[in-house]
Amino acid sequence: MRCPVLHEPNHNPIALPDEAATAAFATSLAKMLRPGLVIYLRGNLGAGKTTLVRALLQALGYDGRVKSPTYTLLERYEVAGLHLRHFDLYRFRDAEEWEGSGFRDEFDGSNICLVEWPEQAAGLLPPADISLTFEILQDGREVLLHAYTPAGQTCLSALPG
Repeated sequence: MRCPVLHEPNHNPIALPDEAATAAFATSLAKMLRPGLVIYLRGNLGAGKTTLVRALLQALGYDGRVKSPTYTLLERYEVAGLHLRHFDLYRFRDAEEWEGSGFRDEFDGSNICLVEWPEQAAGLLPPADISLTFEILQDGREVLLHAYTPAGQTCLSALPG
């Protein structure tokens, strides 16, 4: 089921021409994170989804290795008093894999869940508060922001610019 969009995307998407711009955006977003948020990360392979998560964790003070969960499916991080869960569902072939994974327990209201390739869970995934859609451009990337819940709206409304 599709939730109504509460926060329309910027008419001018946020430009991310390089990793420094992605890190600056991640720093702004990190300040708005609250327990229980579900954030979908959409975009083609190489669009910058994992790069954003890495920059987000670094902005929160995490100094460990941040790797893509493409093969592990889930990476857990504890930083700045927050519990972040980074999912990559790219390898799921059908929705039943989501049901059998046991990942639903991670969406308990205390974790911040960042989900790459949410469409691979075919509607079984808990709904997003926020969706970030990355596009690859000739001169970098851009991201469109959508909020689907009041919590998502609060987070995105507080972002600068």
